[in-house]
Amino acid sequence: MTEFWKEHSHQATVEEMMLDSHAQELTQQELPEILSLLPSLSGQRVLELGAGIGRYTSHLLTQASHVTAVDFMESFVEKNRQDNSHHGNASFLQADVTKLDFPKNSFDIIFSNWLLMYLSDEELRSLTERMLGWLRLGGYLFFRESCNHQSGDYKRTFNPTHYRSSAHYSHLVTTTLREESEGAEKQVFGFDIVLNKIVQTYIKMKNNQNQVCWLLEKVGRDTACQEGFRTFQQFLDNQQYTRKGILRYEKMFGAGYVSTGGPSTTKAFGVEVLGLDLSANMVDIAIERAMEEKLPSVHFEVADATKREFPEGSFDVVYSRDTILHIDDKLALLKRFHSWLKPTGQVLITDYCCGEKPWTPQFQEYVKQRGYILYTPPEYGKFLQQAGFSNVRAEDRTAQFTQVIQTELERAAAMKDEFIEEFSEEDYLAIVNGWRDKLKRCDTGDQRWGLFHATRN
Repeated sequence: MTEFWKEHSHQATVEEMMLDSHAQELTQQELPEILSLLPSLSGQRVLELGAGIGRYTSHLLTQASHVTAVDFMESFVEKNRQDNSHHGNASFLQADVTKLDFPKNSFDIIFSNWLLMYLSDEELRSLTERMLGWLRLGGYLFFRESCNHQSGDYKRTFNPTHYRSSAHYSHLVTTTLREESEGAEKQVFGFDIVLNKIVQTYIKMKNNQNQVCWLLEKVGRDTACQEGFRTFQQFLDNQQYTRKGILRYEKMFGAGYVSTGGPSTTKAFGVEVLGLDLSANMVDIAIERAMEEKLPSVHFEVADATKREFPEGSFDVVYSRDTILHIDDKLALLKRFHSWLKPTGQVLITDYCCGEKPWTPQFQEYVKQRGYILYTPPEYGKFLQQAGFSNVRAEDRTAQFTQVIQTELERAAAMKDEFIEEFSEEDYLAIVNGWRDKLKRCDTGDQRWGLFHATRN
């Protein structure tokens, strides 16, 4: 690695740093995009790994209380020091990150741009575990990497880079845990994904989807997570929304849909859309389809809506189809929606709801197995009011829900042979029996389907 960067650090220029002859033009667009994805830097202690000549350091220093900028090439560190030491709130350190260490809870944010791809999987796991120690609880790790293949146009006599897939990075950093002892107490920590998305600058300027970034939060990890999975995202991607499971839903519900109703309950209006989902499998397929159909105004990212930050008044509409059933604190999420909307902005939600308790034992087991948190439609409407929305409509649309399911069952019967040929009879029965069970739960009054609409004043 030292030999590789000696070859590309003679003059310590941004072109050498990015290994790209178009580095200046790319930086103008990319730098503000990357910075916009960071949590608030005000008063924060920041560790910048792979800081290079300080392309990001100078901007981090204007907001953070202190930045520790680390790189292992002496020429890069000296260039960064020359350009940015006048700020007075920076430390410049030449070090190998595989040997780096800091005391526990030293930083609020760790920022890394194009570094982890130069580490082996073993080195990345080791660094991830140490970063969990360096960060305070609730602190953030942001990193950006080249995935799948290289981006820069500089010629390289050899290339030690690991061009991992986005999924590989996500798996490595979210499955690495750190155990710490506080007296007699033992705590386990890990990273939860706040967002994972493609850098749009590279799509616009290079038609390149391989530049990917992540924002993760250090959290306490419950070792007894749902169905044995460490995180809720892993539960979704490995159980309910495997790639095969998504395509199986789509075959039944219609192209592009994984929920009841298909195009009869969803229409497009030519607007610019940002789609969020915690399931990486969902987003991977969504991005593939958007590229195939050449939809430049539609973007997707893996994100946790309960943690994702947007400036106030970012959107005209917040729209959600049958997803908030997974969220425990619905009021807190609806307050976030309220802040994201412009004045007179609208929220439109459909979601699984429940009838009044007591529920049947079968429904109780279903809700527990899926990890749902359900409320009656009127209770849901009260959450919207408490979140600050006006003109709240909370409608029980269970009759429409059951009618659509009946129609889908008829369509499924008509395409049974085709479906079984493409998937299997077991897959066919899983979908059809799932629909029939929904109808039974609706008939008993346990399961309801709500439509909710409201505006921000």
